[in-house]
Amino acid sequence: MTNTDNSQDQPLSNLLTKLKRFFTIKPSSLDDVSMLLKDALAKRLIDKEAQLIAERAIRLGDTTVKEIMIPRVEMVTLTSEEESSTLITRIIESGHSRYPVLGATKNEVRGILLAKDLLTIIDKELENFQLHNFIRDIKIVPETKKADSLLEEFKKDRSHMAVVIDEYGTISGLVTIEDILEELVGEIEDEHDSEDLDDLIQVSEYEYIADATLELSVFEEKFEKDFGDIDAETLAGLFINKLGLLPKVGDKIDLDNMILSITAADKRKVKKIGITIKTNI
Repeated sequence: MTNTDNSQDQPLSNLLTKLKRFFTIKPSSLDDVSMLLKDALAKRLIDKEAQLIAERAIRLGDTTVKEIMIPRVEMVTLTSEEESSTLITRIIESGHSRYPVLGATKNEVRGILLAKDLLTIIDKELENFQLHNFIRDIKIVPETKKADSLLEEFKKDRSHMAVVIDEYGTISGLVTIEDILEELVGEIEDEHDSEDLDDLIQVSEYEYIADATLELSVFEEKFEKDFGDIDAETLAGLFINKLGLLPKVGDKIDLDNMILSITAADKRKVKKIGITIKTNI
């Protein structure tokens, strides 16, 4: 029997629309959803990948933006009070496409800057750069907002990012359309996630940046270390073993003549680890 299902070739929005129709009568629990999807899979109405996405799509209705947001400590932001040269340097070094713009006070949200908007002044003097001329409106949502509802809003107004605030109006993080889609289809690699980048890069005389997946044996050989008593295969594994829990950005461990610090991570895994060689020992 030929399987004519083409759900893999359909846009995600079309698949979600069909799922909503499929569940016109709401199941009473996720177990009911699972049973319905297994039945649909057995009848070849959907394939295995569509089944997984469907289950995640249903769970998305119970997921708050607080659960998937990028915490404030990891946000790269701009402020209206900074020098233009400082702003441009941060944009170039971070390589993001969108930046929340904050005001003079800690929790004042002015808007969002799209890096592409700066292309119009790329050949002009930076002294003439006025940040307020490039700020666009940005969505501000509470931590309790449901992820599926925000996804619909993103689609409706064609926006990609929102600042998240807690019940006191304090900025707690930001959430992007990519963060929501990753809840459905898994991690999405972007243009800055190249696998061709070196796992260990020296950025100054005493500083290195390492990919979290750097093999521990390579690290040991490079820095003349021996962690034979540690049950880990990667640098991230070593960090987690030493710390005793999944680390977040800013966490550090001391290894004799060096300090390791988490410079990039999300809720799922560690991405980058900074290595600083001590010079005062």
